[in-house]
Amino acid sequence: MQKSNWLRAGLLATLAGGALLAATPASAQGSLVMYCGVQEEWCRAMSGAFEKETGIKVAMTRKSAGEVYAQVKAEASNPRGDVWWGGTGDPHLQAAEEGLTLEYESPVNKDLHPWAISQWDAAKKRTVGIYAGALGYGFNTQQIKAKGLAEPKCWADLLDPKLKDDVQVADPNSSGTAYTLLATVVQLMGEDKGFDYLRALHKNISQYTKSGAAPAKAASLGETAVGIVFIHDAVVFAVQGDPIKPVAPCEGTGYEIGSMSIIKGARNLDNAKKFYDWALTPAAQALGAPAKSYQVPSNKNAPVPAQAPKMSEMKLINYDFVKYGSSAERVRLLTKWDKEIKALPK
Repeated sequence: MQKSNWLRAGLLATLAGGALLAATPASAQGSLVMYCGVQEEWCRAMSGAFEKETGIKVAMTRKSAGEVYAQVKAEASNPRGDVWWGGTGDPHLQAAEEGLTLEYESPVNKDLHPWAISQWDAAKKRTVGIYAGALGYGFNTQQIKAKGLAEPKCWADLLDPKLKDDVQVADPNSSGTAYTLLATVVQLMGEDKGFDYLRALHKNISQYTKSGAAPAKAASLGETAVGIVFIHDAVVFAVQGDPIKPVAPCEGTGYEIGSMSIIKGARNLDNAKKFYDWALTPAAQALGAPAKSYQVPSNKNAPVPAQAPKMSEMKLINYDFVKYGSSAERVRLLTKWDKEIKALPK
C-alpha cells in the first residue's frame, strides 16, 4: 500500500478518543518564543496553559501557516522563534526539507495515531502531526436561499454564475488552508483541469483573504455567500447558531495534518522540547474544543470533540503530503497560481 493510502486509512481509523490524562508538571522556568498557526483563541489557550503548568514565560505570535514559514525562513540566519505549533503540515514539511527545523523524537510519539507519525517519518523527524481536519466550505443558508440556489454540495456548485463575487477563500501564499485547496484540486482533477477549475472559480471570488479561517466568519456574518475553509472552521459558527452550513464536497476533498516543529537555532531549545512533549499529551490536546477548535487530535487518548466533522464519513482523496509538502512542488504550484489565477482580471 502506498504511503498516502496507508496514511488515509490510519486517519479514517481515528473515530473516538480515550480518557483525559493529566500532563506531567514541570519545574523548569525561563522563556519560550512560540509561533502559532491556528486561531488566536486556541493559541492563547495553549500558551497560557503551558505557562501556568511550567512557569515558563511564553511569548506567542499568531500567524497563518504560510506566514510563519516565511518568517522562519527569513530569520534562518538569526532565529528568534523556538517552536512552531499548528498550521497545515505542508509548510512544516517544506521547512523540514530546507533544514529550517530540528530532528526530535518525543517520548509521547508512542501514543500518537499512525497518521501523525507518518508526518514525522515524512519530515525525517523534523515535524509531527498534532491534529487533522478536512477541507470543504461553509455557505450562508439565508443568502443561498435568497439567490434562488439549491444548497451547494459539490466543488462544481461553486462555479454557478449566481455566486459571482460571493465566494471567499484565502491566498495560498499566506494560508495553509488555501494551499491545501490548490493541492487538492490538482490531485482530484489533474493539474490542467484543476487550474481550469480555479480560473472559473476566480470569477466568483470577491477577495483572497490573508487568513484561511476568515472566509468562514465572513459567511457566518452574511458578508459572503460561501467561504472555502477547513470544515471545522465553519462548524465553529454553526455551533453558535449562525446561518452557516458546513459541506464536505461530493467529488472528494483533501485534508490537513496540522503539525508542530522545533525551529533550528532555537535559543530556548530545552523549553521548546518541553513544550513539544507537553503539546502532544491528551490534556494539552483537549484544550482545542473549549477554544472552539474542533479538529481531530493526534494523541490516541485525547478526546475527540463531539462537534468535530466526521472524517470517516467523507470522501477523502489520497492526499500526497510528501509531494505537495516538498519545497520544489510548493514553489512551483504557488508561482503558477500567482501567474495564472491571481493575476487574472475580475
